[in-house]
Amino acid sequence: MLPQIETITQSLQKMGLIKNPEDAAFHPLSGGVSSDIWRVDTPSGAICVKQARRQLRVDAKWLAPVERNSIEATWMRTTGALMPGTVPRVISEDRAASLFAMTYFDPGTYPTWISRLMSGDVDIDFAAEIGTQLARMHAASADSPKLAADFGHDDLFRALRIDPYLITTSERHRDIAARLRELAQTTLETRRTLIHGDVSPKNILVGPAGPVFLDAECAVYGDPAFDIAFCLNHLLLKCMARPDSIHGLLESYRCLAGSYMSGVSWESKNAVETRACHLIPALLLARVDGKSPVTYLNEADKATTRRFARLNLIAPPKNLKQLANMWRNAIADGTSAL
Repeated sequence: MLPQIETITQSLQKMGLIKNPEDAAFHPLSGGVSSDIWRVDTPSGAICVKQARRQLRVDAKWLAPVERNSIEATWMRTTGALMPGTVPRVISEDRAASLFAMTYFDPGTYPTWISRLMSGDVDIDFAAEIGTQLARMHAASADSPKLAADFGHDDLFRALRIDPYLITTSERHRDIAARLRELAQTTLETRRTLIHGDVSPKNILVGPAGPVFLDAECAVYGDPAFDIAFCLNHLLLKCMARPDSIHGLLESYRCLAGSYMSGVSWESKNAVETRACHLIPALLLARVDGKSPVTYLNEADKATTRRFARLNLIAPPKNLKQLANMWRNAIADGTSAL
């Protein structure tokens, strides 16, 4: 038995989920960058086990505290109580081993949103529902001293999001480093709601009753604009991966942004939208030149993204709709230049 499997098996026994080692059959699941994830078949049925990695699975050196595993489990319990059915159920947890067991969702019934988008299956209504549910999450947790205390993990958020995305990118674009560092500081200082921190298509399941949100290792009491910007940024980038779906992807962007903004109640909509408009160009640049670049852009796509991001960091768009229209034009200009 592999050492890691042996460790997880011992945890499952300690948590009372199996009696004997032979009661568990392990099947590794793909897609984990920051954690190792397994489907474990037990006598009571399949469960999902997640264990945090110290070194993230990227080319660059990227270390992060494994304590984030317990933060994610706490986020799932908290969000599950506020919004039942939108997150997996935490079955049991072994904090000493930095792992927990949760609901296993069969991909045949619960495909990832990214698999749908990358196959050209763009569901605009589903995108709108993501915006609605994300706004509900933020509204339900807004201005809560208890949640602010429970999720005051600024150092972890800095290690997982601010430094590898904004600070690393600032080191590679010295002429706009001050602007990127300013955005980093503003994001860290804005504490309005409980945020997920990694709202991307790979972390959202397309469930029969609506979206299910996964992988909240970066959860912190922070800036809700970061969540919506992070998600919309992915839709923009997917336009380059699936140029044949650009109309549907940008319509998904529009509907997701619109449904989210309709649910903003804890502060002015304009304030959230302005911060999101400022963050999206920074995140676009980070997915090219940060520690976690997307893998599906060719060199021409990267050049177009850099040009667009740099220009809009210096002169941010007025609103999310304008940003999307400018992105469409930038892609068209980049394509015509080939």
